[in-house]
Amino acid sequence: MTVMTASRTHYCSDRGQAQGASERLQRLEALAEQARRCYLCPLGEGRRRAVPGEGPPDASLVLVGEAPGEKEDESGRPYVGNAGRLLDHLLGEVGLERASIFITGAVKCRPPENRTPRASEIEACARNYLRPQIETIAPRIVCTQGTAALRAVLGPGYRLAELRGRPVELDGRMVLVTYHPAAVFYREELKSALQEDMRHLAELLRGYHV
Repeated sequence: MTVMTASRTHYCSDRGQAQGASERLQRLEALAEQARRCYLCPLGEGRRRAVPGEGPPDASLVLVGEAPGEKEDESGRPYVGNAGRLLDHLLGEVGLERASIFITGAVKCRPPENRTPRASEIEACARNYLRPQIETIAPRIVCTQGTAALRAVLGPGYRLAELRGRPVELDGRMVLVTYHPAAVFYREELKSALQEDMRHLAELLRGYHV
């Protein structure tokens, strides 16, 4: 297996590793509260609820989606619509439990008409929320789903088609790039690739726990 090394660094794992579970939880809750009151980009103006993310503060895996949809905007929780149901199914197929994963998004507020988040929106949210979340949790692996998630974690110079399924090492942790589950609704042929990537993700996680 070839592991690439990313040339951009956005967060430092040492601080997160040094924190205990309670300190991590307090930090994540503070970030979530800031996100709920955030107006650093135009997306804050149209939201019902921000979707900061959810999961254990010491999770081994952080899964990053793209942006909240209508159901997420209503509930304040990530991946609760059709894409979320498909994600739950894919995780179950490879023996991963959603409750053990910290799940969040590249941006925390729903874009109008579910449009793709703009580069400035991704950067504002990644800089102020996503990267601090990853730093705090200090996971072994980050899985990005979709182009917005990839760019939020690795930067704008990377392409999903080039990195998909190929582990990238960044600041001592692994980043695995794959498609967003919603892409399967428009391109059914992507489902097998997404299933393959989820199997690869499960193998990587189990390798860390051996």
